[in-house]
Amino acid sequence: MASDSEPFVSSLEAKPNNKSLLSRIKWVNLIALTITPAIGVYGAMTTPLMAKTLWWSVFLYAFAMLGVTAGYHRLYSHRSFIASTPLHIFLLAGGACAVQGSAFWWAREHRAHHRYTDTDLDPYSALNGFLYTHLGWIVLKRDHPPGPTDVRDLRKNKLVMFQHKNLPILIPIFGYAIPAIVPGYFWGDWAGGFFYAALFRLTVVQHSVFCINSLAHWFGDAPFDDKHTPRNHFFTAIVTMGEGYHNFHHQFPIDYRNAIKWYQYDPTKWFIRASAYLGLSTHLQTFPENEIKKGVLTMSLKKLKEEQDDIKWPIESKHLPVVDWETFQKQAETTPLILISGFIHDATGFEQKHPGGRTILMQHVGKDATAAFSGGVYDHSNAAFNLLAMMRVGVLEGGVEHIKFITPAERLRIIEQERAGGVEPLRPVVD
Repeated sequence: MASDSEPFVSSLEAKPNNKSLLSRIKWVNLIALTITPAIGVYGAMTTPLMAKTLWWSVFLYAFAMLGVTAGYHRLYSHRSFIASTPLHIFLLAGGACAVQGSAFWWAREHRAHHRYTDTDLDPYSALNGFLYTHLGWIVLKRDHPPGPTDVRDLRKNKLVMFQHKNLPILIPIFGYAIPAIVPGYFWGDWAGGFFYAALFRLTVVQHSVFCINSLAHWFGDAPFDDKHTPRNHFFTAIVTMGEGYHNFHHQFPIDYRNAIKWYQYDPTKWFIRASAYLGLSTHLQTFPENEIKKGVLTMSLKKLKEEQDDIKWPIESKHLPVVDWETFQKQAETTPLILISGFIHDATGFEQKHPGGRTILMQHVGKDATAAFSGGVYDHSNAAFNLLAMMRVGVLEGGVEHIKFITPAERLRIIEQERAGGVEPLRPVVD
């Protein structure tokens, strides 16, 4: 282990290994994570659950989860608030009750996770798969150690280091003995205390905590940033005591909140706020509201851009052919072309769909219908204008209907051009 003078230490001192899967298994961890739930389930199937034992188990679940979420995570990993000595003791005891390793070890791993999210230096990178982030990183030796992290503040915390050094004694006491002894001694439910309050409760706690690394990186949306895998979801918040708004947390990790809306489920936030009200904690950290709004706006604009890219828009006028009035009228004899606001529109296929009926539409073919369309007869909706724009096939030279005197020589030239096929019909332009 690095000395106190070293600013950065790796969260593992093991060297990279290329051994077989069997040789990489951490057998102690694997056995603990399989035997505990197996015995707990057996006990639940064979032992009646007393009401007092149930409520004791629920209390222990909340106690252990807060030890991790408020203590290991928001206090020791991210320094989101300053805790008094009694609160330190409460949270460190809760962490031992959760059997999640020491606060020092947990925070060291988690700081590496935030510093190197979704990379090879992330101790539980979501890119390694759901099962790996949930259990694999606990039961398998790594191919390489996670990235270094600064833990000097943790080394200076006497209570944190006391728990770290005495964890082999604290875990049996807070994780197993006290949960089982209290129901046995006070209301005679020794079996229930052991099976429900100790083993079954511990299994639920551990997998709830594991969901912070797995489910919170796979399930939900990313309203603040989608560069990395963390996601927000109400269900994940339910099973993790409020840690489910993980996309927010990874963007603003120093904030003592995970849920910033009053209606979002975050009991850990409520606990920390209550502790401040009671004088047990101070300096609750929050990220500037202006910066939070920037994140939301940035993602909203990105989603709107994606939606915009999926929408087909009218052809730009610079890509449309420019034709004269005579050509427009000539081609309108065989194609339902209508002039509106200087654009020539092909109404082919829309004759029977026009809300006002085919007759109204067809009486404007070959004519300038700008006044009629723009309110002279009926004030069309935005949807009508949008649909009309999709029918553009050309731009009229001069932009408006006009009549000019045609000399005999010019008329002869037009006739000869038409005979020679020099006048091409208008066609929709395809980008």
